[in-house]
Amino acid sequence: MNLPRFDAAKVLVLGDAILDRYWHGTTDRISPEAPIPVVDVVEIEDRLGGAANVALNISALGANAGLIAAVGEDESGNIIKAKLESLGIKDWLITLDEYATTTKLRILSQNQQLVRADFERAVAVAPDCFQPQLDEALTDADALVLSDYDKGAISDPQGLIQAAVKQQVAVLVDPKFKDFDLYRGATIIKPNEKECRAAIGGWTSEAEFIKKCQLLIQHLGLNALLVTRGSEGLTLIEKNQQELHLPAWNSEVYDVSGAGDTVIAVVAAALAAGQTLVDSVGLANIAAGIVVGRVGTATVSGPELRLEVEKETAMMSGQNPGRKNIFGNGVMSEEQLVIAVDEARAQGEKIVFTNGCFDILHAGHVEYLAEAKALGHRLIVAINSDESVFKLKGEGRPINTVDRRMSMLAGLSAVDWVVCFSTETPEPLLSKVRPDVLVKGGDYTIEGVVGAEIVKQYNGMVKVLKMVDDLSTTGLAQKIKAL
Repeated sequence: MNLPRFDAAKVLVLGDAILDRYWHGTTDRISPEAPIPVVDVVEIEDRLGGAANVALNISALGANAGLIAAVGEDESGNIIKAKLESLGIKDWLITLDEYATTTKLRILSQNQQLVRADFERAVAVAPDCFQPQLDEALTDADALVLSDYDKGAISDPQGLIQAAVKQQVAVLVDPKFKDFDLYRGATIIKPNEKECRAAIGGWTSEAEFIKKCQLLIQHLGLNALLVTRGSEGLTLIEKNQQELHLPAWNSEVYDVSGAGDTVIAVVAAALAAGQTLVDSVGLANIAAGIVVGRVGTATVSGPELRLEVEKETAMMSGQNPGRKNIFGNGVMSEEQLVIAVDEARAQGEKIVFTNGCFDILHAGHVEYLAEAKALGHRLIVAINSDESVFKLKGEGRPINTVDRRMSMLAGLSAVDWVVCFSTETPEPLLSKVRPDVLVKGGDYTIEGVVGAEIVKQYNGMVKVLKMVDDLSTTGLAQKIKAL
């Protein structure tokens, strides 16, 4: 995947500007007034948030960013304006007497957020308040992002959307919990999973989820829905197209603040620079993986994103030269995994499958998984649920919860997809995935590998790999207990 020329892109953002304020300090005592920690504040940091953070993310990529927003006649509004000017982000800010600039104060100690306090007085801004600024800015824009934090700036988005459509400018919406009919006619809507659920109702399967999203796309006249799904990554549903699921890129999650801003910013900037929607979403997924590994609202620069893409391209080139990889490593549900495997097979890829508890990840596991990956193009690691590990290993196990075990495995370069199974054996999952190679490590015979008969029935390969001597999770657990 190649990065586009972001410096050729011109993206306009309209929405709720927020000031994110961080108080950093040390904590070494409990308050005598209440059972709460006392933070000795040593640093105060102000960052652009909300729609202003979207504009900042666009600018950090090297694209041309502009912001239309309302602020109050207050300190926070002045700070936002000063920061935009210092960063070279063109702004069309309007100051409203009755409006208070939304400020989110976070108090942190050792990079751990202890409390958040919000200061705001949201007032619905009449759409015509922004019309002169919007008409001027749209004449030199390739895309418009509506960043709706439900603080009043986007009380009635229809006039804003129609103004952009009239100028043939793509409209990308980052919505809030509103009736999505308000966003009718937009190009792309990017809800998170909760917002999507509120819009289409619940679903009991991935197939039902996709079907309901397609119906919503048709109803609203959209080109696509891009659903951010937390630790499960992103799902892109285009009108009358096969859906695309991208697992979360980074397993080291410290703070998800502003990750949605990064996604919508990268997609908009990449599209404005001439990238395809699929590749734009792939880049956004990588960028989101970078920012969640940082504390607080953060951005990704063009060089950072380029370096990450080049690293991934270099890693993949030895496995299948010329293959375009935008999927990354990550945790998946069973249904998402089946879809991803089908897509990989369509590209001629060989699927390798292994399973286990992986309670304490050690050098033996790492070497074994690298050897397993070498047998194909994609490695699936299926892990036992917590209940299953307890039944197999007994009291005190697992030591690490399923979320932690999956996160550690997803961080290994050899592992493509991690999935949890709650059945007694992985045989039901094997029947769905039908891997080309089933691998097991340890002193097994091929006949003793669970699921071997299933794989051999469709002429798949079953292989037993030798584990590193003197290394086992049970042995490590016993040594730890003995300390």
